[in-house]
Amino acid sequence: MLVKKTLKKYPNRRLYDTASSAYVTLSDVAQMVRDGYQVEVSDAKTGEDVTAFILMQIVAEQTKNNHIILPSSLLHLIIRFGENTLNEFFEKYLEKSIESYLSYKKIMDEQFRIYMELRMDFSSMAEKTFKKLTPFPPFYKEDSGETDEKDSREIA
Repeated sequence: MLVKKTLKKYPNRRLYDTASSAYVTLSDVAQMVRDGYQVEVSDAKTGEDVTAFILMQIVAEQTKNNHIILPSSLLHLIIRFGENTLNEFFEKYLEKSIESYLSYKKIMDEQFRIYMELRMDFSSMAEKTFKKLTPFPPFYKEDSGETDEKDSREIA
């Protein structure tokens, strides 16, 4: 479960962390998100939720520093169709896709780490895996060249 951090944005563009009673920068907010916090930012004067605006500022800053997160072609699509058409896509599908990818990546990284610790032979593992992934089973046995009786009966 994500822990929430409540921030206030003041008219002078400063951000205030209500929990620590201190002003924070956009870099600080980015680090909070990386650390697993769910950040909520409200305008101190109006109470309006400006979280998305602040998070987009962080993305813009990272892009400005040559850490391009979104390609220009995607940004064009977001601007062109973003108001209503893509809103549902971003809320439902893109977020879930990224979460699934990160979950899968974490599992694969852990599995790879285990294999490295065990000093397993990846080439033989890959060979075995690819044989199992073949969409069409062989009609003959590789070691003798004879047709497998079971496979012959299934074909007939």
